[in-house]
Amino acid sequence: MQGERRGGAERILDAALVRFGDRGVAATSLKEIAAEAGVSQALIVHHFGSKDGLRRACDAHAARLLRQSKEDSIDAGPQLDPLMALRKIEDGRPLLRYFVRTLTEGGEHVDELVDQMVADAEECTARGVEEGVFKPSAVPRERVVTLVLWSLGTLVLHEHMHRLLGVDLLADDPGPENLAPYLRPTMELFTHGLLEPGAYEQFTRLFDTTTVEEP
Repeated sequence: MQGERRGGAERILDAALVRFGDRGVAATSLKEIAAEAGVSQALIVHHFGSKDGLRRACDAHAARLLRQSKEDSIDAGPQLDPLMALRKIEDGRPLLRYFVRTLTEGGEHVDELVDQMVADAEECTARGVEEGVFKPSAVPRERVVTLVLWSLGTLVLHEHMHRLLGVDLLADDPGPENLAPYLRPTMELFTHGLLEPGAYEQFTRLFDTTTVEEP
């Protein structure tokens, strides 16, 4: 949708996502967001009630954007263009910054955000399994929770990613090739795995809680 055709509420959410991501919720005023969105402060209160209401709406908005990005990738099927996926990452820099800020600032609302992200990831992953994009899992929910937390942990520790691998996940325009030191080992792990054949079975036996009753 073109900028001039976007409604006031949408412009407010986009502006708040940028401002909250750059400075945090506490350091950002509704006046600043109104100026960024090109609306009145009264319109923000009309749509969202308060800054806390706006923040919660931003959480839901960010989760929707992330879900849409995942669905678009799954729709492309096993032959999805990796460069296209990287371009979407480029367009999502404000979204990534927002996630970093809200996760590090914490609060009860973070539980709701993470729960929503897990629920969305469960649906997307199940669909991906059905369409042959992902392998099935013996523990589908646990796998999804682990992947979501790994991803969020990577974002929160983005400064160490930059320090150790030279990859700046939050840079404005790093170029797809500059993400390779992170994406190549990630895809290697996802595609080829880490353990040698037979090791997985040994580990699963350690975690098998089934007990056999003595006669």
